Amino acid sequence: MSQRKLRGERRASEITKRRAKPKPKGRAKPAPKRGLGYWLAWPLRLLVRIGWAVGWRLAVLGAMIVAGAVLYQYARLPDMASLSDGRARGSVTLVDRNGEIFAWRGDQFGGLVTTDSVSPHLVNAVVAAEDKRFYRHLGLSPRGIAGAIRSNIRSGRGAFSGAGGSTITQQVAKLLCLGNDWDPSTGVTEAAFEADCRRGTIWRKVKEVPYALALELKFTKDEILAIYLNRAYLGASARGFAAASQRYFAKPASQLEPAEAAMLAGLLPAPSYYAPTNDLGRAQDRARLVLGLMRDQGRLSTADFQYAMENPATLSSAARQDTGGYFADWVMGEGPDFLTEDTTEDVIARTTLDPLVQKAAEDALAYVFETKVRAGSEAQAAIVVMDADGAVRAMVGGRATRGAGQFNRATQAVRQTGSAFKPFVYAAALDLGWDYDSTVYDGPLALQVPGSGTYSPENYSGRYYGEVTLTEALAQSMNTAAVRLSENVGREIVQSVARQFGIASDLAQGPALALGVSESTLLEMTGAYAGILNGGTSVRPYGLTNMTLRGDDSALLDREAGLGERVIQEDAARQLTYMMHQVVERGTGQRAKLPGGRPAAGKTGTTQAARDAWFIGFTGDYVAGVWMGYDDNTPLTGVTGGGLPAEIWKEAMARVHDGRPVTPLPMIVPQVRRPEPQVVRTPEPQVVPTPANEPDVAERILNDVLGAIFGRN
Repeated sequence: MSQRKLRGERRASEITKRRAKPKPKGRAKPAPKRGLGYWLAWPLRLLVRIGWAVGWRLAVLGAMIVAGAVLYQYARLPDMASLSDGRARGSVTLVDRNGEIFAWRGDQFGGLVTTDSVSPHLVNAVVAAEDKRFYRHLGLSPRGIAGAIRSNIRSGRGAFSGAGGSTITQQVAKLLCLGNDWDPSTGVTEAAFEADCRRGTIWRKVKEVPYALALELKFTKDEILAIYLNRAYLGASARGFAAASQRYFAKPASQLEPAEAAMLAGLLPAPSYYAPTNDLGRAQDRARLVLGLMRDQGRLSTADFQYAMENPATLSSAARQDTGGYFADWVMGEGPDFLTEDTTEDVIARTTLDPLVQKAAEDALAYVFETKVRAGSEAQAAIVVMDADGAVRAMVGGRATRGAGQFNRATQAVRQTGSAFKPFVYAAALDLGWDYDSTVYDGPLALQVPGSGTYSPENYSGRYYGEVTLTEALAQSMNTAAVRLSENVGREIVQSVARQFGIASDLAQGPALALGVSESTLLEMTGAYAGILNGGTSVRPYGLTNMTLRGDDSALLDREAGLGERVIQEDAARQLTYMMHQVVERGTGQRAKLPGGRPAAGKTGTTQAARDAWFIGFTGDYVAGVWMGYDDNTPLTGVTGGGLPAEIWKEAMARVHDGRPVTPLPMIVPQVRRPEPQVVRTPEPQVVPTPANEPDVAERILNDVLGAIFGRN
C-alpha cells in the first residue's frame, strides 16, 4: 500500500473518531444576554399568560352558563299562538245607532296575523324601521349595539341611555317581559309592570341575551316577526298591527298601502306621541322617514315611494270623529263588568248614540262658550239629549270633548236642581185633579219648620203676583206659589212623583223641597222630563242596546226601550206640557225658543247664589237637558237658567232639528179661557186649599162617566 494511501486512511479515521467523541458533560450553551427591557416586560407577559389561562376557562364557563340559560328559556317558551295575544284584558268596540264605530275601550286585538297574512309593505316597513339586519343575525346585533352606544354618546347621553340598538328579537323579548306574566294580585298596575319590562338597564339587556337566543332557537324568523306584529302596542288602545290597522284606517292589515304601513311602523318607538289621532301631521312626517328607509334598503320601488310621499296616509272617518267620549265612558259603566271593564273577551257594544245629534250638542256648547262667555272662564257645562223612551242620543260631560276617562258632569256631578224641580210639584197637583188654569196665591209666606224656625221663601224678582193660574206660576217660576201648591198637595206625594219619574237622589223633607234644594244629576233630570213628554210614564235612561262577542251573533245583552210604569195620567202630562210650553213662549225660558215656529217646552232652574243653572226641555222629538256651573261650586256671575243654559239648549236643539219636519208637542190646546174661578183666601202662614169650584177626583170621574152615557161634555 502506498504511503499516500495510508495517510488518507489515517486522516479519515481521525475525523470519524472526533465526530463520535462525546461532548463533555456539565457544559451548557451560554444564555443569551437579556437587557433591561426584557425584565420590564416580564410582569406583563406573566399577566397575559395568566389572563389567557383564566380567560379561556371563564369563556368556556360563561358559554356553558349562557347555553344553560338558553335551554332553560327554550323549555319555558309556549307556542307562537300563545305568545301573540298577551293582553291581560279584552276589548270593547262601541258602535252607534247606525252600526258605525265611534269609540274603543280596553286593549284592542284584531286577531292573530302572520307575515303571510299581512301586507308585504307592512313587513318591509317594520324591518326597515326597526332592524334592517333582522333576517341575517342570530337575535343579537353587535354592530347595532355599537352604533347605538356611539349615537347616545354623541347626543350627550349615557352609553346605554336612549337608543338601545335592540333587534326585533330583543324587542319581542321585552314585549314578552322575558316570559313573566302580569299578576294583578301583586298590587302592581299593568302599566307599571309593562314600564318595568321595557327599562333599558344593563342588567335587563344582559338577561335579554339568553331569552333572545332561545326565541331564535325555538322559532323561525317569520314567526318571531309575527309575534312582534301581534304584540306591539301602537297607541289608541290598539295591541298589534291588525287592531291598529282597523283603529286608524278601518281596514284589515292585509290591505295596507305603503304609506299606511309606514305610518304604523313609525309608531313603534313612541306610540302615543306619534299616534295619528293625536297629531296627524307628526305621524305623516314620521311615515315619510320610514318610507325613505324602505327605499334606501331596496324594500320599496322608486315609483311606489314617490306615490306614497305624494299621498300620505289619512285617518278613517271613525278615527277622525273622536266624539262621544263621555257617552262611551258612561255606557262602559252601564253594562255588566264582565262584558265591559273586566272583560277578557273582545266585545261589540251597540249603543243608542246618534253621531249627528252628538256633533250638534258638542258644536253648540263650543259655539256659546266661544261667542258668549268671557275668555279664560273656567265655567263648565254639560248636555244630555235623549228620546222620550230614555234612549240617550248624545252626551257632553264638559267643555273638553276629546279623550276618555274624564270627569263626566252629566252623570257624576250631583248638584241642586233649583226651579227645574218645580214641574214635579205641578205634575203631582195635576194628577190629583188640579187643572192648568186652577189658581194659587203668590204672596209672602211664612212656614214654621220644626227644628229650623220660620221658612219664608221669596220670588227671584222680589215681587208677588197675587192670585195666579198654575200656568202663570210655572211660566214665571214663582217660588211662593210653588211652595203653597206643594204644601197643599203634600210633600210626600211630590216626593213620590219625583222618585217615580227617576230622581233617585235623596229628596229634601222640608217645604224647600218645591224649590229644588235636593240634588240630582243632569242625566236623572233629563230622564225625568222624558217621562213628561211621553205622556206620564217613567223611563230609565239607557245607552246600550246589544252586546255580543266578536264573531258571535248571539246577544249577551239586549234592550229595546227604557219605559217603566205610569207615574201620572196622560191628561195631566198633556196639561203640564202645555204649561211648560208657556215657560218658553212667555216665561223665564224665552231665550230657548226655537226658530221656524217649532214648539218647545221646558223649565229653567237657578240655585241659591247661582251656583248651578239649568234648562231642561223638549220638543215633539227629543228631550234635552243643560247644566252650567263651576266644578268647585263658585257662584256664576250674571247667569241664570233662562240665560246661557237656555241659549246652549237652543243652539243644540236647533242643530239637532235642522232639516227635520216639525213634530207638534203632545199637549192640550186651550180653546177659551174659563171664567174666573172662586179662590178661597187663607190667612198666612197657611196655604191655599184646592179652589172651591174644582170638583174632587171622584166627582170628576162620575161626571165623565155620566157625560159619556148621555152624550154630554
